[in-house]
Amino acid sequence: MKNIYQSVLEDICDKLDCEGFVGCYGSDLHHYLCNQDYFIIGSYSAKRFLGDHAFEAIEMVKIYEQENFGEVTTDLSQPELVVNMVSYIAGEHILSASDHLQEAWDKRLTSEDFQAILSDLQTISAASLYHKAAA
Repeated sequence: MKNIYQSVLEDICDKLDCEGFVGCYGSDLHHYLCNQDYFIIGSYSAKRFLGDHAFEAIEMVKIYEQENFGEVTTDLSQPELVVNMVSYIAGEHILSASDHLQEAWDKRLTSEDFQAILSDLQTISAASLYHKAAA
């Protein structure tokens, strides 16, 4: 799962490096980065991406949705849906590690904010975030 977190972290950093989200509110950034586009497209690619971590990923989605929505809404038999929900959950954990984003939560983000958030994220360890989230 550490590799999955690392892939999501890299994807977020790549997206932050463009100017496409300037002007959005800090509180909406997770939605734009992790919910507007698929992280992985196709069942075959999703199965390969999850690999030996498929059941751990399913468990992560199940626990997250039960705790946040009171029920599981993701079709856990669909690898593409599971991996995209896992990237959504991991993205939430990753973005919460940015002190700058937490400070800019209620304001419109500028290019400078994106650079500060990116700088925060480049100093974190995806492995340590995964272990913290799994605890």
